[in-house]
Amino acid sequence: MHKIAVLLAAASLGLSACAGPAIAAEEAVNAPAAARTAKEAIGLKTAIFAGGCFWGVEAVFSHVKGVTGVVSGYHGGTQKAASYDLVSSGITDHAEAVKVTYDPAVVRYDQLLRIFFSVVADPTLKNRQGPDVGAHYRSALVPVNAEQGAVAKAYLAQLGKSGLWSKPIATKIEPYKAFYPAEAYHQDFMLKNPKHGYILRWDAPKVAAFKAMYASFYRAGFLKDGG
Repeated sequence: MHKIAVLLAAASLGLSACAGPAIAAEEAVNAPAAARTAKEAIGLKTAIFAGGCFWGVEAVFSHVKGVTGVVSGYHGGTQKAASYDLVSSGITDHAEAVKVTYDPAVVRYDQLLRIFFSVVADPTLKNRQGPDVGAHYRSALVPVNAEQGAVAKAYLAQLGKSGLWSKPIATKIEPYKAFYPAEAYHQDFMLKNPKHGYILRWDAPKVAAFKAMYASFYRAGFLKDGG
């Protein structure tokens, strides 16, 4: 009975996560193509993105052609504190993040950045995205190699000069520490809970905007179970 109670509590928590006050949804932005394109070797690569609640970040990247794996999790803190209870309390250094595995022969890192800032994260918001507030909802790029770092730095500078936003760019580049997968009930959340209120209001529009804006990169099927 104890195990059943724990599972039910976890499921209940998962359904209430990332649920802030109802405010106007973000609008998609046609972010510019990167002037500094990624020069990546053949073979699968990984990248980490933090952009608010990981449900929506995961949902968008799960529909990108060339992406072979997407895992929701926590970056920037310790393994011991990498749990939803602690991270969502705001007492850890983690950010809700998503680890993306991709084939640069199909979609490059700079193209993933463009998608991210077009339909997933507002780069001018500090320690918040959409209705979710707190440092664990910060937007951050976490390069895992020197090439990603150079591309990320150049692209953030390009966004700052683009004139698309009236406020300065707040997204930071964070050094890679460790990535800890989130609890099972957070994985493939939009696929498992398509009628969830938060998903319908905040994340389904992001996927729809991605499909409309980047049809050549859109894959209809949801890449489930981390790939």
